[in-house]
Parts: sequence; structure tokens; C-alpha cells
Amino acid sequence: MTFSFTEGHSDPTVQPVPASVVQQVDAADTTLSNPMRAVISIGANLGNRLETLQGAIDALEDTPGVRIKAVSPVYETVPWGVDPDSQPSYFNAVVVLKTTLPPSSLLERAHAVEEAFHRVREEHWGARTIDVDIVAYADVVSDDPVLTLPHPRAHERAFVLAPWHDVEPEAQLPGRGAVAALLDAVTREGVAPRKDLELRLPE
Repeated sequence: MTFSFTEGHSDPTVQPVPASVVQQVDAADTTLSNPMRAVISIGANLGNRLETLQGAIDALEDTPGVRIKAVSPVYETVPWGVDPDSQPSYFNAVVVLKTTLPPSSLLERAHAVEEAFHRVREEHWGARTIDVDIVAYADVVSDDPVLTLPHPRAHERAFVLAPWHDVEPEAQLPGRGAVAALLDAVTREGVAPRKDLELRLPE
């Protein structure tokens, strides 16, 4: 059975993008002049996981200068880095978008979405209502500690690579190579597709 959502979801987040950036992206918002492609991983293991993921997708789409182009299937994943019995399982998905926001502003927006859904950062690898990570931004490779691009662990995480491969079979992870080859090199144990669940692409 496919899970459906009520139309008209409103974005509960505050706008974290500086006013000067908003003015710049608003002018290009209808056509997204010279947009960059970005890949974002979302995950949740507390509360209504599927509804939260859909809410995060809708909130990203509501961002000036962002247009979501693809939403992956849902995967259910054993928690990473902790005893599997210590937390509920995750629902994970990947979103491909086009944006005129610079990486720093996209990161601010990702954090604002997490905050809106009451993400708490009290414990490393702790359970969370929502996790929004920038996996890749165009072909940028950067070791900036505030935002390392691509995500420093994306290449070893099947719960990122598998859904990304589903929507972009020919995708490349900057500095690491083909997503298909990276996926073949990691275990998919504990990462299972949930074909009974579906996230919708914002209209």
C-alpha cells in the first residue's frame, strides 16, 4: 500500500538565508538561472518517520532558489555506529535538486529544516527526528570543516548510495568516482528498500 499525504503542507521553518542572498535568488527563482546540482540525504528514526521525510522535502522545495528534481525510493536502515537494538530503524532517502544558493546557505537551510522538526544534537550517532546532509554540490571538492564536500562518509554508506543510484544510475561522487561502483564495494546488509512506502515529488 502506498502511503499518501495531505496536500498543502506548509513550511514551519524560519528563513535562515541572509536577506542579501534572498534578494539575489528571488530574481532567478522562476528560471533558476545558472543553477547548481546538489544531492541531499535525509533520514529519520523517531516519530512519524515517513511524514517527517516528506515534510523535509516540502520545506526544501519551499526555499527560494531551490527546485527539487528527483526523490528516491525509501530505504529502511539499521542505525549506523551503534548497537542495532539501541534505537529504532531509520527511513532514508536521497533528494536531487537544482539551486542558486551557495553551499553555505544551503547548509543553513538544511540546519533550519532539522531545527523545525526538533532535531537534537546531544549524542554522537544518537537517534533523531530528522537528519539532512548535503552529500554533494556540483563538482565541488572541499575540506572546509564547516561543510566538507562531498560528504566525507557518503562513499561508504549504502543508505546514501543505494537510493542515490536508484534516481541517478550514472551519478558520480566528486573525487570518489561512480556511485554504482562505490555501491558495489560496500555491504547492503541492514539497508532494505521499502517498496510499500513512497515519498512524493513536490508539485
